[in-house]
Amino acid sequence: MDFDTRIDRLGTHSVKWDAMESLFGVPAKEGIAMWVADMDFRPPACVQRALEGMLAHGLYGYYGDDAEYRAAICWWMQSRHNWTVDPDHIFTTHGLVNGTAMCVDAFTAVGDGVVLLTPVYHAFARVIAAAGRKVVECKLQDNAGRYEMDFDAWDAQMTGGERMLILCSPHNPGGRVWTRAELQGVADFCKRHDLVLVSDEIHHDLILGAQKHTAMALIEGVADRLVMMTATTKTFNIAGAHSGNVIIADPDLRAKFAGRMNAMGVSPNSFGLFMASAAYSPEGAAWVDELCLYLAENARIFDEGIGKIPGLKSMPLEATYLAWVDFAGTGMAQQEFIDRVQKVAKIAANHGTPFGAGGESFLRFNLATPRSLVIEAVERLQAAFADLQ
Repeated sequence: MDFDTRIDRLGTHSVKWDAMESLFGVPAKEGIAMWVADMDFRPPACVQRALEGMLAHGLYGYYGDDAEYRAAICWWMQSRHNWTVDPDHIFTTHGLVNGTAMCVDAFTAVGDGVVLLTPVYHAFARVIAAAGRKVVECKLQDNAGRYEMDFDAWDAQMTGGERMLILCSPHNPGGRVWTRAELQGVADFCKRHDLVLVSDEIHHDLILGAQKHTAMALIEGVADRLVMMTATTKTFNIAGAHSGNVIIADPDLRAKFAGRMNAMGVSPNSFGLFMASAAYSPEGAAWVDELCLYLAENARIFDEGIGKIPGLKSMPLEATYLAWVDFAGTGMAQQEFIDRVQKVAKIAANHGTPFGAGGESFLRFNLATPRSLVIEAVERLQAAFADLQ
């Protein structure tokens, strides 16, 4: 697999590269795009072949008979995650942000509280607020550069007006792979407070070290309140296909979700289904294994370089390709370290504040890019903060 070749994405309607100048003030010709979570790698050849087959056929009508697609999902979850999925429990949404929005719509009402473990993926709060629900932030503890859960503090926060908790597993940002004990703790917390638990596991294939991801569906005592969300899009870099899966074992929750899907007129994108069916295969699995090794080395190089800049600290990544760097040790105001990254290093990275409480001193850097660009980014950051060394 070739992850080293630089592919010019400028002028291709890539939001990651074509929007970095307007959003971050980073010049397109000189900048390095390390913000939005898509990779600068082509997907595995099996995905390309699936699209080529569609093009050769030349007809692009409605997708039907999705048994092969559902079987591919079931095979993947069983073989990669030891999770047995009933194909009749699968709903296909337009990606998992859409899946999140559908869950908020189906299982909560205007004014209800939705719990987030912050800092966390910023789209969750945006969707919750836009739907007229209340974002309830339960802050993760930063224990020496590792996020940990604080159930006692969170129990004290609950008012009885909360109806749902959205978990990001593995965690984005921070890259934690939650332990089975931590996941059991989340399940028990949701039971104590009668919360629907939505587990977004979009990064579950991108495990970088010896840790093992555990699907929330394998945790005891949670099936009656659990909604699982998975997708091929992050794993195989096909986010533009806008397809994701909401998998619900409980019949009552499944009926509620089906009702909202029908009311909204949601139906799948045929391109996404063809791509997903091809990706969830032995060939796709071999590509992912190579990808994770490559990402792990990129993370090692990045963390080592960041560690040489006084005042900067990168959380060790257990999963994902999204480095979470704390600038608090520099003593700089937020705008100053942002300006150094964007105006001096000419790197577009996600600002930490939209991720919620605890993210204010952080920036998020996307490492899913050819290694030469990661090395260049490190050199630019070292130069931008050279006066600290």
